[in-house]
Amino acid sequence: MGNHKNWLAFAALAVVCLVWGTTYFAIRIGVETFPPFLFAAVRQVIAGGILLLVLQLTGNLKLSKKDFVHQSVPGVLMVALGNGVIGWCERYISSGLAALILSLIPVFVVVISYLFGFDRRKPHWLIVTGLVLGCLGITLIFKDNLKDIANPEYFMGMLIAFGACLAWASGSVYAKYKIPNSKNVLQNAALQLFSGGIALFAFSAFLDDYTELKTVTSSSIWALVYLIIVGSIIAYSAFVYALKHLPIGISSLYAYINPFIAIILGFLFLNEKLTGITLCALVATLGGVYCVNKGYQKMVKK
Repeated sequence: MGNHKNWLAFAALAVVCLVWGTTYFAIRIGVETFPPFLFAAVRQVIAGGILLLVLQLTGNLKLSKKDFVHQSVPGVLMVALGNGVIGWCERYISSGLAALILSLIPVFVVVISYLFGFDRRKPHWLIVTGLVLGCLGITLIFKDNLKDIANPEYFMGMLIAFGACLAWASGSVYAKYKIPNSKNVLQNAALQLFSGGIALFAFSAFLDDYTELKTVTSSSIWALVYLIIVGSIIAYSAFVYALKHLPIGISSLYAYINPFIAIILGFLFLNEKLTGITLCALVATLGGVYCVNKGYQKMVKK
């Protein structure tokens, strides 16, 4: 049974790796004509609502106030402040750059886990190497965008993308270590999506320009449909399952694949620039993620 669960967990992780790389591309298309926070709010509330309805119809919804409160924390951190905010960022920075910044999530996870006492073991030298490479990746990201940083909106987009990375990593750590163990993975995913979407509606009320709704294109609508069904219902449920059954360092491996897919799609279809420094930043960042996860695996085996 344990091997069967591991196989399913790795299969779920493979879905996340492939699908989430495409979501940056879809988000970029969606927010071109759709208010970004409203776009994310509609996506997540509908996705979470559909999952809750399916659970109710199949008799698998075991909802309590305690469950909703526990799942709302990673919902707000990961879905609203993590994923939802990225849609706003992608109005000012490329989808590939957004994916590259968020590929640092596993590095942030290790640092947060250590600083807050969830994993205070002496770090393996590979983890230290990975953190150094991650910092090098951040430096190269800023170096590659020096001429654009003079634009306040572009610079703010980059900084908030890093903040989104921190929020997602914090939510992952909280979900792994602070939420009581629950077998109802789909319910956890549904509550996180729904609560994060509600928070995004609140952000939208203050930050979005609703006059943009008059010019929403069919491309944005189809992007929304894709993100609801594939990006949220399928992939987010798969991520929650992988996070439950795999070590947190392993369940963050999607960060290897996502930026490659996002950068390639942005380059091919959105005319986003692809420079040598961007590729170096990608190599350094993913090398750091690899070292962090490899070091984590070695520590687990001890």
